[in-house]
Amino acid sequence: MLLKIFVCLFAGMGAGLGTGFAGMSAAAVISPMLITFLDMEAYQAVGIALASDVLASAVSAWTYGKNKNLDIKNGAAMMGSVLCFTLAGSYVSSFVPNRTMGGFSMFMTLMMGIKFIVRPVMTTRENSEQSDPKKRLFRSVISGMAVGFICGFVGAGGGIMMLLVLTGILGYDLKTAVGTSVFIMTFTAFTGSVSHFAIGGIGDMTCLVLCVASTLIWARIAARFANKAEPAVLNRAAGLVLTVLGVVMVGFHYL
Repeated sequence: MLLKIFVCLFAGMGAGLGTGFAGMSAAAVISPMLITFLDMEAYQAVGIALASDVLASAVSAWTYGKNKNLDIKNGAAMMGSVLCFTLAGSYVSSFVPNRTMGGFSMFMTLMMGIKFIVRPVMTTRENSEQSDPKKRLFRSVISGMAVGFICGFVGAGGGIMMLLVLTGILGYDLKTAVGTSVFIMTFTAFTGSVSHFAIGGIGDMTCLVLCVASTLIWARIAARFANKAEPAVLNRAAGLVLTVLGVVMVGFHYL
């Protein structure tokens, strides 16, 4: 029981920090830890991770939105295309016997962390808002299609891929990118958790409550710090969190 409490609280802490600082999906952290240390069935672990993601992403999105670091219009358009093409990617992946991209999410997390440390995103909100609104909306929809399809095909990596697209392709400043990413993940995680629980049941309630509570608390702490931090500090903090989580997840997978 003590091991279960420690693992759930630690997993929630890592997931919450990743969500609040960098818009990372809690599922990428919580699932492998529950499976590795508690021998939990994979489908149940993903359901708990997605449920933890809902409130953590929602409170993070609310914090970023309160600080005007959230693009709801383009975020909603991107969310619609992400949800639709996640289903398409999942359908196509059912015909592929060997998923060669199984470690995609872990290595993407690690690479993004290093990228934020070495080459921080220093775009300001004023510069990002100068782009043509129609072009940004169009790019949001197209990017959402690509992110959704890849995530559906691979089965992970949504938060990190959205952050990469929002900062690298759509030109968002880091705070608005994270705020928009967690806004989208609130709804995608809710959809995923409901479907998981409907199909496989809720499972271990103790793990569910501990993971949800821990992820929520740490996501709130991280989001509040991130919205007050200077861009350079936020880049380093997000990069450090992503790098550590990436190293830990790769270690869990291969050791």
